[in-house]
Amino acid sequence: MRVLVIEDNPDILTNVADYLQLNGYRVDCAADGLSGLHLAAANRYDLLVLDIMLPGIDGHQICKRLRQDARSAVPILMLTARDTLDDRVAGLRMGADDYLVKPFALSELAARIEAILRRSTGNARRLLQVADLVYNLDTLEVRRADRPLKLKPAGLKLLALLMQSSPAVVRRETLEDVLWGDDFPDSDSLRSHIHQLRQVVDRPFASNLLHTVHGIGYRLGEPTDNG
Repeated sequence: MRVLVIEDNPDILTNVADYLQLNGYRVDCAADGLSGLHLAAANRYDLLVLDIMLPGIDGHQICKRLRQDARSAVPILMLTARDTLDDRVAGLRMGADDYLVKPFALSELAARIEAILRRSTGNARRLLQVADLVYNLDTLEVRRADRPLKLKPAGLKLLALLMQSSPAVVRRETLEDVLWGDDFPDSDSLRSHIHQLRQVVDRPFASNLLHTVHGIGYRLGEPTDNG
């Protein structure tokens, strides 16, 4: 699932993006209304998390413009610090699917997103599967050959992206961005995290699913003639 978060408060934006990535979502971010509207119009998203008070153009106007576009039916969860009935009604009348008042718990945000997605896509559980490896994005449970696996948060982030992209190769730069954004360490920390992931996902089993594509990145899938 791909989510766009449009929020001008850098702390809220970072916290929300990190939390959603940990829960298996692919997240794009925008810190102002015009950038957010451009991303929303140019890409396909499963859901928008949209702040109302934004520089450039506010969330109400973004919501209104997207709803005027017959091609855009993306669900929208609006965020605001203004907790009045008129504000909530205005957002819903603009076409928002739900409304969350700041400050909020990240767990409540995730629950509301899941509820919106269930309404828009049906009641199917969000499961990723590659061969006999299964990752339940709702419960964060990972199993291979029906055996439970324990992964740390960084491993869960990497695994979600690799499984969502399977069998394609994911570049090192993309994986580093998921883990650290612009603040990735100088040392080769990604290799260490991949090693830890491989120890859990592959080592106890007869076949390897996590493969290194030298000079490019990593891929998750059945072995091929090229490794």
